[in-house]
Amino acid sequence: MILQQILYNFLRKGDNLNAKAFAPGHISGFFSPVFSKASCVQTGSCGAGVCLSLGATSSVMVEPAAQQDIQIFLNGKQSPAPVTKMALQLLLGSSSLKIHVKTRLDLPRGQGFGMSAAGALSATAAVASCLQLPSDQALKAAHCAEVQLQTGLGDVLACQFGGFEVRRSAGLPPWGMIEHIPGDYPLVLCVIGQKIQTKKVLSDVKNLDRIASYGRLCTKKLLEHPSVETFMRLSYDFTLHTNLMNENVHKAIQSAMQYGLASMCMLGNAVFALGKTEQLVQTLSSYGKVVVCSVDQKGLRLV
Repeated sequence: MILQQILYNFLRKGDNLNAKAFAPGHISGFFSPVFSKASCVQTGSCGAGVCLSLGATSSVMVEPAAQQDIQIFLNGKQSPAPVTKMALQLLLGSSSLKIHVKTRLDLPRGQGFGMSAAGALSATAAVASCLQLPSDQALKAAHCAEVQLQTGLGDVLACQFGGFEVRRSAGLPPWGMIEHIPGDYPLVLCVIGQKIQTKKVLSDVKNLDRIASYGRLCTKKLLEHPSVETFMRLSYDFTLHTNLMNENVHKAIQSAMQYGLASMCMLGNAVFALGKTEQLVQTLSSYGKVVVCSVDQKGLRLV
């Protein structure tokens, strides 16, 4: 009823609305996929990760239209942006609105930084703000779009809350449960190789069983001894046991471990590390492009 009233006011006044939202990027250190036939909100992953001060910022303009029209620009270029588009379609239903989205992504897509989740969530949150819709509807739309398109499972919920997080159970609340681990460190990120298609990994049934089994074990161990150090060590153990990293990523991680703790970003040919920042930057720069950021403690927010 709220959306219908907003639409009525649009058509009567010819107004448009604007809003901007930021969602942090997110790196999964390890994960265990959970698929539910009942609903996309019960599908997701257990596991753990960290939210980044670099992410996605979406500026949106909403105005009345004869039919629904969604236009999305990523870093200045018009893009099909399938996850964001589906998320907005799920949020809007059959409503006749024109949505113009300009999203700035701070990190590359397909490298385990949660950019598709951050882009979709920042856009749905901004549109929901314009239309006075509950924030949980924006969260649900972004999560379900990721699940349906197989671009991610747990990133959206993590991006909502920020920090180092442990996903005790899969899906969105009340099914999904998150706990936080205190910690605020500079993070060194390094992109080493080609993108990894999350959909390809999630559709590999044989390897998915191995991933799910070891992801559950890592989650259990982290909940028994919750700390950032335990998270980083378990992330590396997960990387070793799941056959997801290539030789160059492995060499980069081993080199970085001279100066701190490091692991592979799930799912991407990229490394994240913490410790002696200056030495980590120098060491990882020989393997690929390096970026330094911090832990985002706030999660999704309007800006």
